[in-house]
Amino acid sequence: MGEAVVFEHTADLGLRIVGRDLADLFESAARGLIAVIVADPTTIEPRLEESVKLADQSLEGLMASWLNELIFRVETRRHVYASFQVEVKTSPDESTLEGRIAGEPIDRSRHQMDHEVKAATRHQLVVERTADGWTAEIIVDI
Repeated sequence: MGEAVVFEHTADLGLRIVGRDLADLFESAARGLIAVIVADPTTIEPRLEESVKLADQSLEGLMASWLNELIFRVETRRHVYASFQVEVKTSPDESTLEGRIAGEPIDRSRHQMDHEVKAATRHQLVVERTADGWTAEIIVDI
């Protein structure tokens, strides 16, 4: 399983993500984002499933769109998420993500909110293949 490590970036936070493949990379990025938003993500139960379908011209754009979609859902639906299962496909013209996420409404008695994330930025965003799989770095505006 991949991982996501948070690093400081001026007034923002950065996520450095590692994954075996693109699906693992994007799922790890989602877990990393939720770990920035909720102090203890293990308190989130995957009670309700939602579908996600996104497309962008590049993998970098798709990563930003994916995290911004999750931020949007946290803010507008007042849900937090614990489970991410996605399929990522690439072609010369388009990158797509399709899958399911599961979580539950925010319950302040169980979910201690840590940071309010405003957006995932495209500033210094990198997604690249490595010898062991994939890595990404993305800055989130808090």
